[in-house]
Amino acid sequence: MRAYEYRHTVGFEETNLVGNVYYVNCVRWQGRAREMFLKEYAPEILKELERGLALATVRCSCEYLDEIRAFEEVVIQMSLSALSQNRITLQFEYLCDRDGTRKTVALGEQQIACMRHDGKESFPIAVPLSLREAFESFSM
Repeated sequence: MRAYEYRHTVGFEETNLVGNVYYVNCVRWQGRAREMFLKEYAPEILKELERGLALATVRCSCEYLDEIRAFEEVVIQMSLSALSQNRITLQFEYLCDRDGTRKTVALGEQQIACMRHDGKESFPIAVPLSLREAFESFSM
């Protein structure tokens, strides 16, 4: 399985009083991984977003398996798990190097709907071909 990797070093502002990562940041990193993927593998989609394309997150989850602390490097691996009609489902695995081995510290999922805004309303559209091809190269 090929996965897109986004690397993130945790800062103090992302932790709580106890010193571990505040849970909502893991979900935020899913969005960041998705954005960096678009920038690198589907830059033409960024122009389409300016012309009314919308990538609406319709479902998002994260299962926390272990704590993440300040200054740990987290590798977020994103891969395509399903693509149909106007929906894209992505899987996320969060990894940290600990004691010389990579450990899974969280698992996540997002489902995205491709929509078009015409100025008055939004309506579903098929996943654009360039986006489909970019994600399919990172499928499970």
